[in-house]
Amino acid sequence: MAKQTVPVPKGRPASGMRARRLPQRTCVACRSTTAKRELVRLVRTPAGQIEVDPTGKKPGRGAYLCRRPECWQEALRRDRLSHALRSKLTEADREGLRAQGEALLGKVSPA
Repeated sequence: MAKQTVPVPKGRPASGMRARRLPQRTCVACRSTTAKRELVRLVRTPAGQIEVDPTGKKPGRGAYLCRRPECWQEALRRDRLSHALRSKLTEADREGLRAQGEALLGKVSPA
């Protein structure tokens, strides 16, 4: 006796479970869209500090940057982070982000 196969509707895995969608985010510097986990999240905390969020779960207003030094330079030079985070970045914030970017990526030269 031959086994019959049941056709599976398009767009669904054979197991009947829905495929899980990956969250997409946009880099504030180059405007490329990619998976959230491939980008670095920067957050303005409720206390008003700007910091890198490695977990992606800290509370506060977030913005995303690619892991390319050019994007970090552009975001700091053109003040794109201030706009995205809805907060004015101080020179101390910029230096802190530059240092954290260098620790993550290697060389992020001052703009």
